[in-house]
Amino acid sequence: MTRLETQQQKILEHLKSGKAITPMEALNNYGCFRLASAIHRLRKQYLINTDLVVEDSGKTYASYSLIASSENAQT
Repeated sequence: MTRLETQQQKILEHLKSGKAITPMEALNNYGCFRLASAIHRLRKQYLINTDLVVEDSGKTYASYSLIASSENAQT
C-alpha cells in the first residue's frame, strides 16, 4: 500500500466514524496536503457532503462528511 493509499484509507476511516474533516485536520492528523484530491477519489465510491465554512475573519474552507456509500445509496 502506498503512502497516498494509506492517507486516503485513514481519511475514509475518519469519515466513517461519523466525523467531518477539514484540510487542516487532514494535514495535522494524516499528513495529507491535498484533502480535496483525496475526497475526489473517494467520491467514486462514496457520497460525501461538502460544507463551506466561513470564519469571522472572512477565511473560508471546506468541511467534508460522509453521507453513504454509493452502493448503499442505490438500494
